[in-house]
Amino acid sequence: MSKTFKGRPVVAGKIDKGEAVVSHNGVNTLATFQKTALLHDIPLIGKDYVIGSDQNNPDVYGKNLTGKVLCLPQTIGSTTGGMVIYTVAALKLAPSAMLFSQPIDSLAAAGVILADVWTDNSIVAVDSLGEDFLKAVKDGDKITVKEDGTVIVD
Repeated sequence: MSKTFKGRPVVAGKIDKGEAVVSHNGVNTLATFQKTALLHDIPLIGKDYVIGSDQNNPDVYGKNLTGKVLCLPQTIGSTTGGMVIYTVAALKLAPSAMLFSQPIDSLAAAGVILADVWTDNSIVAVDSLGEDFLKAVKDGDKITVKEDGTVIVD
């Protein structure tokens, strides 16, 4: 049974049946992307995906995040967060979308907007989807995102 949520599009776009990866805790972008995307972990050199490397967040640790729909409350961590999001987009290793249950934090907003303006690999971003969104969505669910911020969870 599908569930529909309405949020605010920060970077508008369409996703048709993207695969959800869900974090119930804030995602530390540097810790999550640094090992495989930014440091080019030796086993992954030449690969076209990134594995979540933040051991403090079991919801994303060890999971492929490239091209996925990352569902989260917000990002956390240092001021490098926005630049990390931009960088993984520029490297074509980013999630296809970031869907926030809470209002987007300024660092994540900067990252997705920079990626939209400076790369050809935009990250669709919708915020303020509400806590019920994170309660409803599960890893592997198929997510449809519409340009007006409507999110459908199948």
